[in-house]
Order: sequence, then structure tokens, then C-alpha cells
Amino acid sequence: MFCPYHVGIINPFFAAKSDLQLNYYARSCPNAEEIIKQQVIKLYHKHGNTAVSWVRNLFHDCIVKSCDASLLLETVNGIESEQKSERSFGMRNFKYVKTIKEALEAECPMTVSCADIVSLSARDGIVLLGGPRIAMKTGRKDSKGSYLWEVENSIPNHNDSIQSVLSRFQSIGIDAQGTVALLGAHSVGRVHCVNLVHRLYPTVDPTLDPDYAKYLKVRCPSPDPNPEAVLYSRNDRETPMIIDNMYYKNLLKHKGLLMIDQQLTSDPITSTFVEKMAADNGYFHDQFARAVMLLSENNPLTGDEGEIRKDCRYVNSD
Repeated sequence: MFCPYHVGIINPFFAAKSDLQLNYYARSCPNAEEIIKQQVIKLYHKHGNTAVSWVRNLFHDCIVKSCDASLLLETVNGIESEQKSERSFGMRNFKYVKTIKEALEAECPMTVSCADIVSLSARDGIVLLGGPRIAMKTGRKDSKGSYLWEVENSIPNHNDSIQSVLSRFQSIGIDAQGTVALLGAHSVGRVHCVNLVHRLYPTVDPTLDPDYAKYLKVRCPSPDPNPEAVLYSRNDRETPMIIDNMYYKNLLKHKGLLMIDQQLTSDPITSTFVEKMAADNGYFHDQFARAVMLLSENNPLTGDEGEIRKDCRYVNSD
């Protein structure tokens, strides 16, 4: 039986400058990373889609200002949750972050940050999804507020041009190769019909494989789907719960679900990387590990810049 934790550690090629360090909790909470890993595994076996949620949480949290768990804050006491943004449409399983946090609080009260839970749960979720093991640093602190007003400008939209997406990632230190690799996370999970139908109706996008378009129309039969209805298509029909290079192989067959996916094959900067990743899963995993690590180290709060929340949903009361 395949055990994803036997995968060797990928050593990313370079590290972002920060005060983060490997094994930050070695003295203050020696079992912290093992507790998170075991909780992630337990949740995965109960609810497989939690692993996908952890990866998406990392992206949505870290690309908005800082990797500081601002995403997890709920709307209360003057704080407007980032989860209210349209960019957060379809995100779920936030309630299980509380499960992980409670296990840590039982062992080491007020020691492990929610921001590190976001990063480490993503790291461990990636392994469960067949992706690379990433040497991830810790020591992030939690924000004392949310940045709802920055979400729209920070998180690329699925209809954005490839140039604007590359520019956005470049602004946080992730190059074109890394951006193409990060989009490979679209090899798992699903896309809601709300984000698909503009490629199907009133006419089918000519860059979409005609047979694939027919299948998608079965999945999304209405040009005006109800956002409350869970109508969706899997990102990858062949290996829907494995982070692998099937995503890039599908792009080369004109089977990208989102506009941003398919644009990767038509842009001269990104198309070369698509072809290389489609041909070599190991190369994709190396680049994915490097990009995830860089994303996880975006502008972290350290020292006295933030706090350790007792409950990831709320800032601490003074």
C-alpha cells in the first residue's frame, strides 16, 4: 500500500528572506508538527476533500498581504471576514482548522500559531494528495485583523489575463516557472459551474476540446447556474485527488477548465513550462515544492508583529 509519508523531502532551491526557521517549535512544543500531521491524516480519512482545502487555504491566506491566518478570522467585533469575498466562493472545511488547533492547545497552550497551522496543514495535505514533501519553515505569528478590502486585488481571478497573473505572483517573488507550477494545484479539487459557464454558453470557447465541452455541458446544463447549488466539474477526471502532471497533459489536449488554465498553453513564456511539466512529473513536483515554499514565506509576521490566537476564528481579547 502506498504511504505518502515515505516520499523523500524536496529541498527547494532557495529560501525567502524571513525570520522563519525549520523546527521553530522544537523546544516550545516538540510534538507540534507531528500533532498537525496526525490530525490532517485523520481528517483526510474521514473527509478526503479536507486535504484540498488546506492547499487552497494556503494560497488564499498567503497571497493576501501576509501568511498570517487572516483568512480564518470570522466577521465579529468590527472585523470583516475575508471569507465573505467572491474570491472565497466554494471554500469550505474551515471548521476543521478548529479541530487541529484544539489538539495543539491541549498539548501546548497558546504556543502554535494559526498561521503555522495553515502552512503545515497544506504541507501535509500535499503529501496525502501524492505531491512532494516540502521542508517548510515555521515561526509565523497571527494577524490582529483581516484584509477583506485587499482580497479582490490580491487574488487573481479565473478570467484574468496570464500577464496580470504572472505579474501578481512576481510581486511576491514567484517567477513564471513557479506560477505555472502553483497552478498545477488545479489538478485536484473541483470548479463550480458558476466559474465555467462563460466558456460553454452561448457558444463554446473555441480553445476547449469539443468532446470535453459536451461533457462539461452535462455537468453544467444551465448558462445561469444557481450559486447555492453544488454543480461542479472535477479539475482532472483521470486523477482527481492526486497532485500530478495530468493537469498539464490535459492543457495540451485543450481540456483546461478555467480560462487562466488554458491560457498557459498559448503564452510563449508559460507554454514551455507546461510542456516540460507535462513530460516530467518529477520536474513538476520540484517546481511545485519550490513555489509552495516561497508562497508560504510571503511577508510573515514574526516577533511582536502579531500574536498567537487561542481560537483561529477570533483575535485575542486584551
